[in-house]
Amino acid sequence: MPITITGRDSGLTIALSGEIDHHAARDMMAQLDEAIAERLPSRLTLDLSGVTFMDSSGIAVLLRALRQMERHGGALRASHIPAQARRVLDAAGVGRLIPFE
Repeated sequence: MPITITGRDSGLTIALSGEIDHHAARDMMAQLDEAIAERLPSRLTLDLSGVTFMDSSGIAVLLRALRQMERHGGALRASHIPAQARRVLDAAGVGRLIPFE
């Protein structure tokens, strides 16, 4: 699962693309963990515009990123969420924990 990192200093955007399913989630979590640990952003935006499919594994990816950001005293938000992924996240109530743009 490719991720693209942009921004620096306090604000970081990570664009996720492709399918977020049980096959891709573990690698994606590792990449996100590494990016957060290396850069320690105070604000992280996950840009989901390139996501073509998401199942419950995508929920785990977002919640893991949220926990990592909270450990470092930072904030997480998600943006450009495709309709299918939004249905998955809404059904799980993720929007109560992570602001959606």
